[in-house]
Amino acid sequence: MAFQLDPRLEADTVSLTQRGMIDIRMMRDARYHWLVLVPQIEDAVEWFDLPDVAARALFTTAQESAQRLQALTRADKMNIAALGNMVAQLHVHVIARHIGDAAWPAPVWGVGDAGAFDAAGLKDRMTALRGIL
Repeated sequence: MAFQLDPRLEADTVSLTQRGMIDIRMMRDARYHWLVLVPQIEDAVEWFDLPDVAARALFTTAQESAQRLQALTRADKMNIAALGNMVAQLHVHVIARHIGDAAWPAPVWGVGDAGAFDAAGLKDRMTALRGIL
């Protein structure tokens, strides 16, 4: 069976670019600059489910994405997490956080509704993020 993106990730994110076997996606929430990294490895639930080369690629992609996102947004704190409680498929969140943002200092999950993008805002955010990736 070929890799298939979880339908919830498909609905909540949009693909920005591909780096090797890692799909770099953007969360559809205008409140945050929020990337979601998805290794395209069938049945991967935990980081240790990945072959060594894929695990290293995911780590490197998370590290580089966080550094570039922080530089772009001047974030006060970068949140990097692989929770998987709601969506078991392995994915890593990379979120630029600012003191006073909608959820600060709590985690972003479960705080209010996602901020909707209008068409121009979505395009602008995607362009900015693709520019650093």
